[in-house]
Amino acid sequence: MKKTLLLSLLAVASLQVMAQSAITPEVLRQLQQSQQAAPSDKAIRNALARTSISVLASDAGALQMGDTHFTYRVPNKGITDQQSSGRCWLFTGMNVLRSKAINRFSLQSLELSQCYLFFFDQLEKANLFLQGVIDTRKQPMDDRMVDWLFQNPLSDGGTFCGVADLVQKYGVVPKEVMPETYSSNNTRDIDMLLKWKLREMGLELRDMGNGTKTRIADRAINERLEHRKVEMLAEIYRILTLAYGVPPTEFTYTMRDSRDRVISTEQYTPQSFYQKYWDGEDLYDNYIMVMNDPLRPYYKTYQIDYDRHTYDGHDWVYLNLPADEIKPMAVESIKDSTAMYFSCDVAKYLDRKQGTLDLRNFDYESLLGTQFTMDKRQRVLTHASGSSHAMTMVAVDVDTTQTALTVRKWMVENSWGASSGYQGHLIMTDEWFDNYMFRLVVNRKYVSQRYLDMLSQKPELLPAWDPMFMPEE
Repeated sequence: MKKTLLLSLLAVASLQVMAQSAITPEVLRQLQQSQQAAPSDKAIRNALARTSISVLASDAGALQMGDTHFTYRVPNKGITDQQSSGRCWLFTGMNVLRSKAINRFSLQSLELSQCYLFFFDQLEKANLFLQGVIDTRKQPMDDRMVDWLFQNPLSDGGTFCGVADLVQKYGVVPKEVMPETYSSNNTRDIDMLLKWKLREMGLELRDMGNGTKTRIADRAINERLEHRKVEMLAEIYRILTLAYGVPPTEFTYTMRDSRDRVISTEQYTPQSFYQKYWDGEDLYDNYIMVMNDPLRPYYKTYQIDYDRHTYDGHDWVYLNLPADEIKPMAVESIKDSTAMYFSCDVAKYLDRKQGTLDLRNFDYESLLGTQFTMDKRQRVLTHASGSSHAMTMVAVDVDTTQTALTVRKWMVENSWGASSGYQGHLIMTDEWFDNYMFRLVVNRKYVSQRYLDMLSQKPELLPAWDPMFMPEE
């Protein structure tokens, strides 16, 4: 009886606390009475009922396209279009490679097949997931790693590490050898179906792997699981060929110079094509990823667990630096006509029509009568910002009258088509760069020895599910 009374009293107390914490009629009346409508509120309310807030918040002072001159610019030809897919990471990686080949051989043009490498990216990610399921089969389904695997069996997003491993494993081919398909340009449906199928396959592998007690039994079940996994991958491979085509193993390609004169016509494999035009460059060892991650100490290296595209590939490793110490590397690379893989939070303060990234583009504060005060660290900490898109860094404008490096603006080659932004590019202020740039991949030769020495330290391992490290799309 006493226990029942005590529970009843606790329930009443809990309801009273909830009532105090909830929006009660009295709280609602206070909120209603706090509103002192300004004469402009009605006009703003009417405008927001029919117009985008970004249109209304556009700052008239930033509407005019600024100076499009750049002190240093990497020569680039042609703008690519990822269309309705999350393959910005792959387009950016291919744009970096093609820029190097066009400038090296004075080519008329060159576009590499994103569809070719995307085929193998999806196949490798399927294997990465299925093998991950096998490796964790003895853990319960609610284990954090198991849960993360089944949440993320595969996606069309990625990072430069994926570009590096895929290119060196499978080579590259020109776009005309394996062109885009409707499904590669519009990945959502195939992506959804592959996830369904992989999750189904993952459950089957877990069921097969249950109940083993001895090492001998473990070895036997591992052989059975590997055999079944390969059978599953054959099913995935077939779906990929239906959606994206059959990857070529040999092809003929004619090289033409900038005057459209034939230089050579040769037979290639994807690997020999990469060897011919890029000397088989080791993209992983010759490049480093520098990052401005405000959540973690600078001058340290970090590794993202399981953040790779291939099971036998490389996890994402980066050196964390202040933004001002990343800029000189970028400038030196651009001065040497070498484009870079760059990623950022592209949606923030983006004027799509003008193709500018500028904190002055939109004055939300004046329109709404409030302040947005979080700094970069606070935005990342609260999931208000993070790297969402990869593009190719190709130009910088600096003040040459200053002894210290003073950057005015930057320009990136985007993959949203030639009619998007400024002739297919986005121009960003240096202030925007400080606030919303996250990572840059730079050739080692543009990095000072001081930073290269920091790469020798053992990276701190971060979990795969860290929200800062979602794939770029």
